[in-house]
Amino acid sequence: MKQSIVTLDLEGVLVPEIWIAVAEKTGIKELRRTTRDEPDYDKLMRGRLKILDAHQLKLSDIQSVIGALRPLEGGLEFLRELRSFTQVIILSDTFEQFAQPLLRQLEWPTLLCHRLEVVNDRIVGYQIRIPEQKQQAVAALKRLNYHVISAGDAFNDTAMLGEANVGFLFRAPENVRRQFPQFPAIETYAELLNRIKAALG
Repeated sequence: MKQSIVTLDLEGVLVPEIWIAVAEKTGIKELRRTTRDEPDYDKLMRGRLKILDAHQLKLSDIQSVIGALRPLEGGLEFLRELRSFTQVIILSDTFEQFAQPLLRQLEWPTLLCHRLEVVNDRIVGYQIRIPEQKQQAVAALKRLNYHVISAGDAFNDTAMLGEANVGFLFRAPENVRRQFPQFPAIETYAELLNRIKAALG
């Protein structure tokens, strides 16, 4: 039997959506747009950078919002339970400069994500590690002979779910569920834990 490993999205699965929190704090409603709304991540980020520039929002402004965020209710307990019986990797399209305070609260799970380009506290660009990094990470784990179980909530997770041996949508919005009916749609951590345990065999 192959060894198993679980890959999870971060925002919307374990912690709140960072950009929505920034939108609520700043009153800039355009920043509420996320990967649940826009399948093209590069287009989404280019738009965000223009908005930040127009409003003169700095990295430290965003980090102060992130510092006040807490894991979703039940998220830390779910992750603890999951890590008690299998290995877990977080695959996220967030950035190292955003994720640190959230990882600390989640007891430092392994995270693979991207990196911002910052000059004098101003976000001037971003470095995508590789295109389709979530899907590519799962494909690499499968080449290492792992049986991969994945869960995510947005358009940018669907390639990962399709690449995994078993993929689940977790608390995904209706537009994502409707477009990807092949993935079971799960709403609670308890059910997700049970589905993962069953998929582990």
